[in-house]
Amino acid sequence: MKDLPNRKLNRLQGFDYSQNGGYFVTICTAKCEFSLSEIVNNGVALSPIGEIVKKHWLNLEIFFNNCHLDLFVIMPNHFHGIIFIDNNLKSDKQNSLSNFIRNFKSFSSNEINKTFQNQYFKWQKSFYDIIIRDEQSLENIRTYIINNPINWSNDKYFK
Repeated sequence: MKDLPNRKLNRLQGFDYSQNGGYFVTICTAKCEFSLSEIVNNGVALSPIGEIVKKHWLNLEIFFNNCHLDLFVIMPNHFHGIIFIDNNLKSDKQNSLSNFIRNFKSFSSNEINKTFQNQYFKWQKSFYDIIIRDEQSLENIRTYIINNPINWSNDKYFK
């Protein structure tokens, strides 16, 4: 059997990502394609694809009662958002962060590809996360999200 290359693990080893708490996620488009929005006068102007992404992000709270959303921003080729998990609520299933993100990526890309059949949209594999451990971290992340469009030209995803 051929040895597979070692993949960088994105999740914190041994951490239960279904446990209650806050998480900051970053999700990139495949090949960091600019398809979600444009930055205009330091603000975000969503593309039609970005509008679908926004709809499916907000739908997470509708479909999962143990999911609560906070600030988010849809940049040209990536997405930042804060999500809180509260599995203390009566729910049919305890969902993990990966389950929420998998559903978001799947439903948004499926609708985008049905709507815009002349182009193929895909998210990058996996996602980046930060576990929000305290109020100061939460406030720092909120500030980062708010300022992300203003700092776009300095962003590592800016080309």
